[in-house]
Amino acid sequence: MPTKSANTNAVLMGYARLARPANLPTAAADILAGAAISGFFTNATQSSIGWLPLLLLVLASVLLYAGGVVLNDVFDLKIDQVERPERPIPSGLIPQKKAAIFGVLLLLGGILSAFFVNILCGMIASVLGVSIVLYDAFSKRDGFMGPLNMGICRGLNLALGMSIAGVVGMWWLAVIPLVYIFAITLISRGEVHGNNKSHLVWAAVLYTIVILAIVGVVLNQSTYILQTLPFLALFTFLVFRPLLKAYKSNTPKHIKNAVIAGVLSLVVLDAALAAGFFSWWYGLLLLLLLPLSLLLSKIFAVT
Repeated sequence: MPTKSANTNAVLMGYARLARPANLPTAAADILAGAAISGFFTNATQSSIGWLPLLLLVLASVLLYAGGVVLNDVFDLKIDQVERPERPIPSGLIPQKKAAIFGVLLLLGGILSAFFVNILCGMIASVLGVSIVLYDAFSKRDGFMGPLNMGICRGLNLALGMSIAGVVGMWWLAVIPLVYIFAITLISRGEVHGNNKSHLVWAAVLYTIVILAIVGVVLNQSTYILQTLPFLALFTFLVFRPLLKAYKSNTPKHIKNAVIAGVLSLVVLDAALAAGFFSWWYGLLLLLLLPLSLLLSKIFAVT
């Protein structure tokens, strides 16, 4: 019979699986990119604010993301009992009520961490928390509102990093991750049953818009376009390669790989923005989060 210690370890691993650890570095990357866009790393701004607010916002983002994916599984129990019975909640490893409490506590922890930075950060985190719950509970079932809602969540996460100094000067940049996540969510519509070629075409169009938008923004706002291009080239390769495979072989396996590539490549997207608004070495620093995500994806599910 399994020992008590073994059961405890299994439960703890179950809670970890609910939080999607492989995805969490992408949430942190949003904050780090947003801080670069805000001008946080200029000597005057950083000296007046300090490093603790940046760490608190990274924590806030990670907790909000983790809370969102936990609650996603809570609301998806009936579907997962049929399509993904091995997951922690439908398998019975984690009771639905306890998972719900876990998810809510993570969201509240993220919002509280943001309020410790400044009021604007707290307000953005609060709106983000509400948007996450709306997606999990309602909008994800709609073919248009689901991807839009998810994109709004990601845009708010970038804005959260941009608000570190108490203002969000270029809030409109949040449209870039919104469009990108819209594309990924469209792709994921075929993750279980396949047959989503039209969604893949639209995703390719949206990916292209995102790449061109970053080029345009960097050209307009800074002089760092040359150090941004290598990051965009890597990003283009990482997202389009699995997308083309999924189009040629429109099966759930290839579609899932395209979704995973899209999610993990958020780190590269953020690295491109960071390089475009601050420095190439800072972009490389963010890029180090990608191997961490890839490593964790070998242990924990991404989708």
